[in-house]
Amino acid sequence: MKLNALVAAGIGLLVSVGGMAVGAGMAVADPNFQVPFPCNQTWEGQTRSDHSPANAVDFNRANDDGDAVVASSSGTVSRVANEGSTSYGKWIEINHGGGWTTRYAHLSAQRVSVGQSVSTGQTIGNVGSTGGSTGPHLHFEERLDGSAVKAKFNGTTALYWGSRSYKSNNSCGGGGSDDNPYDAEEVCGSGYKVVDSAALGTKGRVYLTYNAGNGNNCAVTMKHTKLGTASASSAFLEVQGSARTTDSGNFSYYAGPVRKAAPGKCVKWGGSVDSESYTSGFEHCG
Repeated sequence: MKLNALVAAGIGLLVSVGGMAVGAGMAVADPNFQVPFPCNQTWEGQTRSDHSPANAVDFNRANDDGDAVVASSSGTVSRVANEGSTSYGKWIEINHGGGWTTRYAHLSAQRVSVGQSVSTGQTIGNVGSTGGSTGPHLHFEERLDGSAVKAKFNGTTALYWGSRSYKSNNSCGGGGSDDNPYDAEEVCGSGYKVVDSAALGTKGRVYLTYNAGNGNNCAVTMKHTKLGTASASSAFLEVQGSARTTDSGNFSYYAGPVRKAAPGKCVKWGGSVDSESYTSGFEHCG
């Protein structure tokens, strides 16, 4: 769905819904907010003067329903709310300190709880079309002392007013998003979309992707260091009730992909780069 089909999506958002100032005080510099999607993904962001609030950004890309939404910066979850069929629908707010918060609205799923500490790039929810939305997209706000301000991504102010493409540099590691020439969705193959991810320190990130067309899951570990040099890396995927499949060895850019079908079942996924590793619980069921 094109962004211009979503023009009405944010109109009528109740800015006062869940409104809460984080406590006015001496403002500090913004926390170097990043595009709220996994490393290397490209999304179309739209701003418009009749949006509510006007400084919000609507993010959209093809077939984005269910795509992972990640924290734009580290902080503490201050709200996890559901406005039903109105306004933000399912939404999350993160407090970044110094009066700064971010909001993520119209989610299909919320994967964090109030009081939880989150790191930059951590999956917090999934794109949806809940509340006053006419199609799947992410409504995103950066707020200072309770009021939405013009969003910045990696230090650059978003385009106001209009649409432009934004490539995520969120938790890419190393010197930037172009260090690793590959991304998780590309490695897993056509039709796969990121649904979750976890950092491996600064050494890499492991991703879980899903292909709605064939029902397959895919795990892949993307390196952020020693790129182009073979070093110890792994990725694994385990369907509940079945044996784990692991791809491990010395790889230059990524480990995996490991693909498995898991109709009606939960999966466990994870990976490693050098000494850093991650193993999920059984989740993303069905």
